[in-house]
Amino acid sequence: MLTWEQIRQWRKEQRAALIERRLAISGDDRVCWSQQIATRILREFAMRRPTLLGFYWPFKGEFDPRGVAEAMHGQGIGLALPVVVQTKAPLVFRAWQPGAPLVSGVWGIPVPADGKAVLPDTLLVPLVGCDEHQFRLGYGGGFYDRTMAAMPRRPLTIGVGFSVASIETIHPQTHDIPMDIVITEAMRTP
Repeated sequence: MLTWEQIRQWRKEQRAALIERRLAISGDDRVCWSQQIATRILREFAMRRPTLLGFYWPFKGEFDPRGVAEAMHGQGIGLALPVVVQTKAPLVFRAWQPGAPLVSGVWGIPVPADGKAVLPDTLLVPLVGCDEHQFRLGYGGGFYDRTMAAMPRRPLTIGVGFSVASIETIHPQTHDIPMDIVITEAMRTP
C-alpha cells in the first residue's frame, strides 16, 4: 500500500504527463473532440436543466466550456465562475454573464472583476485526469473537493475533459469526491 507522500508524488508526475498529453492534441482533433463534448453536455442539460451553472475558464489546453455556457445563458440559465480567494480553502463562485468584466486571478485565469457569491446547482469541472470510478485528478490545490464538501447542498458535478485524461486510478483518498458524471469526446458515464 502506498503512503500519502508516495501518492502525492505519483499524482504530481501523472499531472505533468497528462497535461503534456492534453497539450499535444492536434488542432483538428481538438476542434472535433470539443464539438462532441459540447454536444454531450448540451444533451445532458436538455435532460437536467440547471438553474445556475458554475463553469471554468479554460487553462492549459482544457476543453473550452465557454460556448456551452453562452448557449445556456441564451436559454436563461445563470452563470458563475470560480474564484480562488485563499489557498487551502473552498472556491467562491461569482455570478457572471458574457461581456462582464474579468480580471486576472490565480495562475492568470480570468475571474469576475466583481459580483456576488452564488451557489451553483450544477458544476462543469475540468479534468486533468479521471479514473473509471469518476475520481478526478486536478491541479493539486484541492479546490473543487473542498468546495463540494463545504457546499450546503451538493451540486450536480460533471467532470469534463478529453479522453487522454483517462487513467486507471488516481489512488483516491478520503478527501477525494467523485464526479457524478464524466463527459469526454469518447464517452459519458454513468
